[in-house]
Amino acid sequence: MTSRSRQAAYSEEYDFTFATGAPQKQLQSLRSLSFIERNENIVLLGPSGVGKTHLAIAMGYEAVRAGIKVRFTTAADLLLQLSTAQRQGRYKTTLQRGVMAPRLLIIDETGYLPFSQEEAKLFFQVIAKRYEKSAMILTSNLPFGQWDQTFAGDAALTSAMLDRILHHSHVVQIKGESYRLRQKRKAGVIAEANPE
Repeated sequence: MTSRSRQAAYSEEYDFTFATGAPQKQLQSLRSLSFIERNENIVLLGPSGVGKTHLAIAMGYEAVRAGIKVRFTTAADLLLQLSTAQRQGRYKTTLQRGVMAPRLLIIDETGYLPFSQEEAKLFFQVIAKRYEKSAMILTSNLPFGQWDQTFAGDAALTSAMLDRILHHSHVVQIKGESYRLRQKRKAGVIAEANPE
């Protein structure tokens, strides 16, 4: 992935079974990367800690190994970069290099932090520019019905954006307990959950 990508230690092969609540058959079919050739999107949904980011990075890594240009960013970092570029008169160049140039754009933590109206419009522009031209992977801990809360409460903008994201997409719903919390329970750092 590009130099601005999240740094991660890679084993020779990523363990796609990391996300125990993920539909393994669906994930294995997506590993073929044919979604990139077809300019489709993957949306990884689920609670915090179930492996959404891990899976997004794993697919990005597979794409890099296949010679595909990939960019990984969080939604907040992407919007900070675009809004800064807009203020500095570099918006078009930044949009072309940072958003349109990668064949696969991975946007992590969509919906994690709420956006202003201006940021919501910038995010919509990213989605609209890439629609049917290049593939994306988005991760979110929110169901689609709550995305308008993230995008400045703008239901019309959110609906138009979701229409473009979901038109050619693979939605992967990941269930389960946080991997990090599960590891802490195993280590005895936190108590087992109360079965009721």
